[in-house]
Formats: sequence, structure tokens, C-alpha cells
Amino acid sequence: MTIIQAWGMTETSPLGSVARPPHKATEEDHWRYRATAGRPSPLVEARLIRDGSEEVPWDGTSTGELEVRGPWVARAYYKDDESEAKFDEGWLRTGDIAAIDQNGYIIISDRAKDVIKSGGEWISSVELEIEIMAHPAVKEAAVIAMPHERWGERPLACVVPEEGVEVSLEELNEHLVKRVAKWWLPDELAIVDEVPKTSVGKFDKKVLRRQLEEGRLSRMSAAPG
Repeated sequence: MTIIQAWGMTETSPLGSVARPPHKATEEDHWRYRATAGRPSPLVEARLIRDGSEEVPWDGTSTGELEVRGPWVARAYYKDDESEAKFDEGWLRTGDIAAIDQNGYIIISDRAKDVIKSGGEWISSVELEIEIMAHPAVKEAAVIAMPHERWGERPLACVVPEEGVEVSLEELNEHLVKRVAKWWLPDELAIVDEVPKTSVGKFDKKVLRRQLEEGRLSRMSAAPG
């Protein structure tokens, strides 16, 4: 059985892209292409927009919000007063943060509402969570943005430790430093009993953000020096 990865939304009816590798791809590249969201389907156009207007190049690393349009892609929401904010002159703002490589393959890294904007650069909360959960002492982890006077936002790691195990911010960052850019390292750690989840089992980060605003997350910083 062959499994083909694809990407889409209700608004794209539903298929937007399909991850079929190029015919001449090497075996190593074959799997890299299959792990992406794929290339846009015929007649579907895609672009990346940053800071509301800047179009991002297709270089495989630069990221922006993925916008798509096409004959079967929605152009507005019926009787929705906020519809205009969700579309850009016929382009659907998907809410996904992505890069697109030179061959047109889409690499989705986060949701726009969850990405952390630190000092003008974007940190993928999803990628950071994956690396944190690779630590043997971590059962679950969700990363959210916390306000920062100098950088705008910084990552806060909300961690559920494995039963009977303790984990510190220093230990966590020692694990992360070889896996992510140094400026991605969380500034603070919050130990939680569980990561809130939606009815379909996704991490419900708006609950964590509300707990942060209300001062209900007990946070730990790195020890001085």
C-alpha cells in the first residue's frame, strides 16, 4: 500500500496540494519530498506573505503565511462580517506558516496564530515542541509566546514530565542547543499536569495563553550564571 501525503482545507474543496516526488528524485530526496505538503494541484496558485504585504521567495527556508487561490478555492465566507480579513483580493489566507522550495513543494511549519515572533524573526512552536518531546524526561510539551519587553515575544515551554521524573530549564536547553538555533531556546519553563486539548485531541494553546495572562502558570527561569 502506498500512502500519499496531501494538504487541503474545507475552503479548497478540499485538495490544495499533493506530495508526489519528481520522477528523477534520488531515494533520499524521494522521502524528503513525500514529507512535505506537496506541490499545488493544477490550477491552484500559492504564495507566501509576510507582515501583511511582503511576498516571500521560494527558497525552501524563508517563511510566510501560505495564501492560495484557484477555481474551486473560496473567495469569501457567506454572511461573515469578518470575511474580508480572511482573504486578500481573491487569495485565501490559510493561517498556515510555510516555506516553498524552488520546485514548488510546500513545507508547513506552524499556524500563524501559534508562531512566535521574536526580534523580527519567527520561531516555529511546532518544531520546538517536537524537539522538546524528544527529551526522555518529557511526556508532552506545548510552546506558546510570552510577551518580552525587548524582543516582543519569547518562547515559553509548557511541559508535562514523565511520571516520577523532574526536568529543569537548564537540562531542557542543554538538550535543545544542538537541535535548534540558540535564539529559539525557551526563556522560561512551566511544569503542567497536562496539555489542554480540543475535542479532536489537538493541543489547545489558547487555554495556555489564557492561563499565562491570568498568572496561573508557574514559570521557572534559568539559574543566573
